[in-house]
Amino acid sequence: TGEIRIGGRVVDEMPAKSRDIAMVFQSYALYPHMSVADNMSFALRLAKVPREEIVSRVKAAAEILGLQDLLGRMPRQLSGGQRQRVAMGRAIVRAPSAFLFDEPLSNLDAKLRVKMRAEIKKLHQRLGRTSIYVTHDQTEAMTLADRIVVLNKGRIEQIGTPSELYEKPANLFVAGFIGSPEMNLIEGRVDNGAFEAGSGLRLP
Repeated sequence: TGEIRIGGRVVDEMPAKSRDIAMVFQSYALYPHMSVADNMSFALRLAKVPREEIVSRVKAAAEILGLQDLLGRMPRQLSGGQRQRVAMGRAIVRAPSAFLFDEPLSNLDAKLRVKMRAEIKKLHQRLGRTSIYVTHDQTEAMTLADRIVVLNKGRIEQIGTPSELYEKPANLFVAGFIGSPEMNLIEGRVDNGAFEAGSGLRLP
């Protein structure tokens, strides 16, 4: 039990459209009959934002995402990585109270994924918006997060900063999951203030 608050507002009973959240998924969900610019500005046009502000927001997001030269193209003319960037741009231009990212970089190539991690971090710091980012990539989580929630089969294993999870894992699951390469684990026991392993290893 509890409440979900976004920007100080309890949103439990609110319809999704009223929660002021922008979502980005692994799937692009672009409108195939609209240009890149029209896809990015669609929510703003629905909200009747002034045209000058729409143009300004789309331009700024396009620069962040490297889409300046693609604004006139249709989704069918874009690569998978480009389509995902458009989907991210559509969320960015809304300047919502909170962002929800669900594996948004998984369709990008490795080089672009590294670049986009840095851009998402900069964007988060600049806008000061809460961002909830779901990923199976622990490197991505450690790079982007201020705080990480480690989930295992729907159960919270640990909540903490990246350094807290890395230096003080709460259990074996977290210890084996966080870090690249992952932490080495040795089974043993503590006897008279010293750690002993079956191989004869003894550490004070």
